[in-house]
Amino acid sequence: MTGYRAEAIENYFGDFSLPLRVVCQTQVNGTATAALLTQEFAGNDRFFLTFGDILADTAVYRNIQAAMRPGIEALIGVKWVPDPYQGAAVYCYTSKKIIKIIEKPACGKSTTNWNSAGLYFFRPSLFTELTRMTKSPRGEFELTSAVEQLIAAGHRLEIFPIEGAWRDIGRPEDLAAASEEMQENR
Repeated sequence: MTGYRAEAIENYFGDFSLPLRVVCQTQVNGTATAALLTQEFAGNDRFFLTFGDILADTAVYRNIQAAMRPGIEALIGVKWVPDPYQGAAVYCYTSKKIIKIIEKPACGKSTTNWNSAGLYFFRPSLFTELTRMTKSPRGEFELTSAVEQLIAAGHRLEIFPIEGAWRDIGRPEDLAAASEEMQENR
């Protein structure tokens, strides 16, 4: 899935002769719309979804898939943060069962420290919810709204705590910090 600077991404990965299929999100109106564009590719299989501005240790990607068990409709990667106001606050029981998710809560208002880490493992039922989306109060079609709909429909969703390296590089200052960390770890 591409959007901004799609040609650069396609050209870069095209140099590796990988069997990739690229779909461009031409109307940029939210993460739910982007996720819906993957329906044909995913078909009736469970699938992994992540955002392009997320960096994580390679083991995280293997481990989230291995953690997907029968009876779980989705796993949501989460990271413990002081305040999840910049992402999505994920509320759960001690059993890891998610009871709600709130996109961009007000700073200092969350009673959870779990932040959605932008790493998900879904079953195809997500697509049903994505087709029923309405715009959020922020004016976007948000993936977290579809997750809320899965919860409301009685599906079991669980958190997958991310251990090890993880970083959201969606802002220029995040990218600079990630670059600095990589230089230090070489």
